[in-house]
This record gives sequence, C-alpha cells and structure tokens, in this order.
Amino acid sequence: MAYDQSVTHVPRGSGASVGISLETKARICRYAIIAAVIVAWEIVPQLGLVPRLFLPSLSSTLAMLMAHSGDFAVQMLVTLQEVGMALVFACGFGILFGLWVGSTLTVRKALLPVVSALFAVPLVVLYPLFTAWFGIGSASKVVFASVYGLLPTVLGTAAGAQTIDRQLTQAARSMGATRLQQILWVTLPASVPTVLASFRLGGALVIVGVVVAEMMMSSAGIGFLLSKYRTQLNSSGVFAAIILILALAIGFDLAVQAIERRWTGGVRNKAARRPADAP
Repeated sequence: MAYDQSVTHVPRGSGASVGISLETKARICRYAIIAAVIVAWEIVPQLGLVPRLFLPSLSSTLAMLMAHSGDFAVQMLVTLQEVGMALVFACGFGILFGLWVGSTLTVRKALLPVVSALFAVPLVVLYPLFTAWFGIGSASKVVFASVYGLLPTVLGTAAGAQTIDRQLTQAARSMGATRLQQILWVTLPASVPTVLASFRLGGALVIVGVVVAEMMMSSAGIGFLLSKYRTQLNSSGVFAAIILILALAIGFDLAVQAIERRWTGGVRNKAARRPADAP
C-alpha cells in the first residue's frame, strides 16, 4: 500500500530531538551555583558589603589555611581518628542491632519504641555527663558521637529489615541456618539499600557529634580549633576550619554514594545476565 512520505515527521520537542539532557542541565546549574557562591564569597567582603569580621574573603581564608596548614592537619587527623572509631561502633553495631530488632517481632515491639524515644532526646544536653564519665578526651567524644549516630542507624535499618519477605528467612531456617546466619546471609543482603541509607545518615551524625563535642569541651580536634579561633575573633581561621569540616562531611557522603552506585550497578548487571544464562 502506497503512502505519502511527506506526512511522516518528528514533532518538535519530542524525545528524538537532539539537545542537552536533563542530567547535564542539572549538572551545569549545580556548578554555576557553586561558582556564584565562590565569586560572591570573594567579592562581597572586598567591596565592604559585609564586615570582614563576619565574612572574611575566600582568599584570606585560604591564606589562613595555607599559613597554618600544619596545625590544621594535626587537628584534622585527631578528628578523623575519632570519627573512624565512632563509625565502627555507631554504624557497625547499629546495623547489626537494627537488623536483629527489625527481623524479630518480639524484640521489635519491646525495643523499637525505646530507641525512637531516645532519638527524640536532644543528646547534646547530655554531653556533660559523658565528660564526667569518660573524661575530657577522645573517649568521651567517641562515645558521644557513637550514641549520636547509633540511634538513627538502628531505626533506619530496623525499618528496612521489616520489609523483607519472610519466606526468605523461613527457607533459611528450614535449611538449618542459625539466627546470626539468617541475619548476615539473608536479612542483610536483602536490605542493603536501606542499610546504606541508614549508614549515610548515621555517619553524618557521627561527624556532627564529634565536631560538636570538640567545640564544647575538648583540647584537640578541628572543632576545638574552630572554637579557639572563634574566641580569638579570628574569622579567617573559623571559616578555614568550617571548610575542612565541610570537606570531611562531603567526602563521606560521596563515598557512600559511590558504594550505593556500585551495589546498584552490580545488581542490575546480575539481573541483565540472568535471562541470557537461563537455559
């Protein structure tokens, strides 16, 4: 059957049209905002629109960071060590405990309301108790940050464990798997996306907990350095410390995002290969 080829056309604005993708536009917009903030940070103090005591220029902040790089590096290393130790407990123990709570009905009904109530308590007001119990040093900061990040990790992981198909755990139990084996080999792999989201939130709060503890009552760490420069009215030093804290938080978040993408990509690849491997 003959047909008129002149009527076949691609509408304007359709998906077949060539242009900048939405993801590329979002990336350009994001970088443009970052560049605008950097430029404004340098120009606004230089023009005297904001007193330098409140907002030092970016160049003076970076100069402060370079001039005292050794001191910043030493204090940052202290903070990294404390964050690392707190992460092991808050996220390591928190994930396992959350999986156990979420996958056990009796334990979930007994403990989950308690954990939720504790999460609503502003733990910052309890930090003097941690210093009284563990002293003014790394121990009190690590314990405080561990508890600060533990509660949301447990809540998020337990919520994810509740969504797992019970037939999976029943099948593992029928094959003789112990309770720990069920949690490690069935519950954990099935709830990885939720676990990573909980790890992301708990880790961020661990960083917050360590820095806040260093600012309140400590003699070392990047938070201590920030508080020191604040009392000296050294705004360049304060903003230099803030830059390092932001770098630490953003670096942790990007690392967790990379793990999430790697896991998601691996799952998709396995799902794509499965039909080809099937007989």
